[in-house]
Amino acid sequence: MIRNMLQMSNVGSYPPVFRQLNGGGVHPPQQMMAQLKKNNYSMEDTSTTTQEDSVPIPMVDLECLSLHKLGDACKSWGIFRLVNHGIPSTLLTKLQYHAKMLFGLSFESKQALITNPMSYFWGTPALTPSGTALNPAASTSTMNWLEGFNVPLTQLPHFHSEHPMLHCFRLLLEEYGRHLSRIATTLFESMAKNLDLDPKQSESKLDESTAFIRVYRYPPRRSLAGEAWGMTPHTDSSVLSIVNQDHVGGLEIFKDNKWHLVNPIPNTLIVHIGDMMQVYTTHFIQISFIYYMAISDDEYMSVKHRVRVKKQEERLSICYFVFPAEESVIHSSKYKPFTYEDFQEQVQKDTRTLGYKVGLQRFKA
Repeated sequence: MIRNMLQMSNVGSYPPVFRQLNGGGVHPPQQMMAQLKKNNYSMEDTSTTTQEDSVPIPMVDLECLSLHKLGDACKSWGIFRLVNHGIPSTLLTKLQYHAKMLFGLSFESKQALITNPMSYFWGTPALTPSGTALNPAASTSTMNWLEGFNVPLTQLPHFHSEHPMLHCFRLLLEEYGRHLSRIATTLFESMAKNLDLDPKQSESKLDESTAFIRVYRYPPRRSLAGEAWGMTPHTDSSVLSIVNQDHVGGLEIFKDNKWHLVNPIPNTLIVHIGDMMQVYTTHFIQISFIYYMAISDDEYMSVKHRVRVKKQEERLSICYFVFPAEESVIHSSKYKPFTYEDFQEQVQKDTRTLGYKVGLQRFKA
């Protein structure tokens, strides 16, 4: 029975709605389109973003970590490319391979086999802490063109499967998670030095027990690719996000009033500064669900980014997110004191009721 269930089909591996819509268009609702345009987040401007618009984002060497280069990248860009990170290239290759094999299973198989504490989702990246879709992708007008696996790292040892591929994938994720924990801790400690954060107080600002991995697949959109997005413009709620993307590309960042591609380079990682790190640097302005950065020499920035869907190729990325301890109180001269738990609950409430994340604006002083 399991053998029959695990038969892979290229057509049957995508969620049914994606299969149906690959012959037609997905059109964002008018209200959302108007809000995006108003805030320079047009979802229709894909044609203006070309390969020539790709940017050489700052590069940080983890083996020879320069506090100056790290700080400059965080202040000016909010994103950087990490080299010499110490993760074996064989591990990255195996992870990508196993992820592709699992995504290649039939849609029904993935729903049946990816069980607690892992979870399978599609159509939206907004999940509850338990890994279920916050707003199930019932409407094609608000759908994100993606599917994924949610992996809470501290609970991963409790995941058991009879299938050898899933068992191997779990072991690879555990090994990868240990590397990412090392990298995130090293980077954050260096950032804390740059920000003159008290070492004892900063301990709870990055809690490894909160970390999880999201494995995303962005199916190709053969019809009207410019009107379907893997992820709409946003910033991450994390302290740090670390992305391992395949060769296809599609990640775009917003800088200097323009969207730029961030091309993939083998054996490198992309590190994003998240909202929680933004709070530590105070001076940040956020309006509605769109983020505006008041950049100065003394502040880090949480970069706006989105994922563009390709017409002919699917994209795969493996993302690590880490947060503050839920109960630790975050203090800032620009925001009311709040915990990450407060922030998370508010984001979920807004996403359910409004359809988007308001975020830090809710906590402005």
